[in-house]
Amino acid sequence: MSVFDIFWLILILASLQPLFRQRFLEAARTRAIRGLERRRRSRVIALVHRQETMAILGFPLLRYIDIEDSEELLRAVQLTDPKLPIDLVLHTPGGMVLAAEQIAHALINHPAEVTVFVPHYAMSGGTLLALAANRIVMSPHAVLGPLDPQIGQFPAASILRAVERKEASGHKIEDETLMLADVAGKAMRQVRDYVARILARRGWEPERADELARKMTEGRWTHDYPIGFEEARELGLPVSDEMLPEIYDFLRLFPQPAGRRPSVQYVPLPYGAPSPPGPPKGSTAFALFGRR
Repeated sequence: MSVFDIFWLILILASLQPLFRQRFLEAARTRAIRGLERRRRSRVIALVHRQETMAILGFPLLRYIDIEDSEELLRAVQLTDPKLPIDLVLHTPGGMVLAAEQIAHALINHPAEVTVFVPHYAMSGGTLLALAANRIVMSPHAVLGPLDPQIGQFPAASILRAVERKEASGHKIEDETLMLADVAGKAMRQVRDYVARILARRGWEPERADELARKMTEGRWTHDYPIGFEEARELGLPVSDEMLPEIYDFLRLFPQPAGRRPSVQYVPLPYGAPSPPGPPKGSTAFALFGRR
């Protein structure tokens, strides 16, 4: 074999490395899901969105909840026995309202208990899925997010407030802006009503369901506002902090693109509490307690 042949062989193996790595990760994820299912006696479904190197060319992709996700998750729910609980692992910035509502509808109609695990964050549409569960398990530092709809790049609530202020000041409003405000108003009503129905199906009293739905959709917070564990509990959500260590291990199987310099580094081992300090050098034990 010539040097030229060896060069091309190395090049081919290097180009296939991301594919082999992806296959290895997929197999490891399947084993992790199987382990969780045996422990929990449930169907485990993961909806994880993060930047990950895919395919041979290795382009990093950042994904959100979309129709493809809803189709796959609906299939998973349909393949689950009605008496078998569902555990949904969520790690997502949100996504399409239509896709999130379809998934939430499937979860709310599953007869057995549905538990959502949020190890880090489930914003926007991810929060809607969490509201469709019987129980939300969050790590102490995990966050949910508001459900105010976005029209293009602008919050629907902000569009309506801008139009109201212009009307109050007597400024002329363009027809396109008025149409945008009309869509924004419809979007806010639709999401608010849907959230209220989801909560009512989970046993909330109508008044409490309407109040929380209004808080989550009226635009009182920015869209990236983090609703932590304590605030979620204050809002009345069925949250628990009994996070399983296996969930964190599972998310480690969704690495960032290879080649990036890690910005967080530590020794990946559990550390116990520090031992109490010993006596100073040069002293003896009886010096701490005195001579007898």
